[in-house]
Amino acid sequence: MSNETNNVKEKMLFGKDKNPSSIEPKKLTLDSHIKFRCHPGVSCFTACCGGIKIILTPYDILQLTKRLGIPAHEFLHKYTLPTYLEKTDMPGIMIKMREEDNKCPFVTPEGCTVYTDRPTACRYYPVGMADFHEGGSRDADGKENTAQEEKFFFTVREDHCKGFEEDKEWTVREWREDQGVDVRDEMNKDWLRLVMRRKSFGLQATLSEQAKRMFFMASTDLATFRRFIFESSFLETYVLDEETIQKLKEDDVELMLFSFKYLAATLFGAQALEIREDKIKDKVAKMKKEQDESVKRSVKEYEELKAQSQKEKKETGIK
Repeated sequence: MSNETNNVKEKMLFGKDKNPSSIEPKKLTLDSHIKFRCHPGVSCFTACCGGIKIILTPYDILQLTKRLGIPAHEFLHKYTLPTYLEKTDMPGIMIKMREEDNKCPFVTPEGCTVYTDRPTACRYYPVGMADFHEGGSRDADGKENTAQEEKFFFTVREDHCKGFEEDKEWTVREWREDQGVDVRDEMNKDWLRLVMRRKSFGLQATLSEQAKRMFFMASTDLATFRRFIFESSFLETYVLDEETIQKLKEDDVELMLFSFKYLAATLFGAQALEIREDKIKDKVAKMKKEQDESVKRSVKEYEELKAQSQKEKKETGIK
C-alpha cells in the first residue's frame, strides 16, 4: 500500500472517530438536542474535507458513479485508493485526496460538488453512532436477531470546527433525517455487518485470496457482479425465482442488496441462498471422491515407506 494511503489521517469510518479526545463523553439518544450548522458563512467551511480517510460503502459507490456518469472501474481508478476495512483483511476503497492540497477531489471553496450524493461518512459528521452488535446476534434457530442491538449517539467536536458556535438547534433524529443518514444506514447495514462479523474473527483467521477478490468485486463493481450472475454457472447453482432474476437484471439497488446475501453465504455460511439439490449432490460426491483419493494416497505412501524400511533392514542385516 502506498505512502499516500498510509499517511492519510485516519479520521472516521461511518462516523466513528478514532481519536477519543475529539469525542464528547456523553451518550445521546435520537431525542437529544445538539447545536450545529455548517454553511459557507462559517470560517472553517470545507476545512474538514481534507487530510481524512473517507471509506466508501457499496451504496456510496453506486450513487457517486451514477452522479458522475462513469462506470465503476473508471471511478475506482480516478478517485479512490485501496485500503482495508475496520482492522480486517477485507479489501475496500477510500477517496483519493488531491495531491496539491490533500483535499477531497469533489470539494471546492464553494462547497461539495456532489453534495446530494456525498459519502455516508461525510453525512455523519459531527454526530457519530456506536452499535455494540454490528456483527449481528443470532437467536436459537441461528437466524440473525437485530432486536437487541444497542445503539447510541455522540458528537465529534474538533478544535477547528466553528459549526458548534451557530444558533441552529436540532434533535439527533432531525439532524440524521436532514443529512439522509437513515437511508444510508439502511442501505449499508448488511454490508457493514459483513465487515463487523469478519472483524470479530480476529486477524488470526484469514480470508482466501479468492474470497477477497469476490468481496472486493461485489462491493465495488456491480456491473461486473451482474455479469458474474448472468454469464457464469451462477443460476445453475442457486435457486432464484423469476421476479428476483428480473430485479437483478434491471435494478442496481436490488443487485447490491443481493450481493450482500451472496457474500454472507459464501464467506460465512449464512443460509441466505438456496443451492440446487443436484449441485449439493455433486459437491458431496466430489468431496467424497477427494477424501477417498486422499485416503488411497496415504495408504500408498505408508506401504511405500514400509517397503523401503524393510528393504533397508534387509540390506543392513537388521532383523
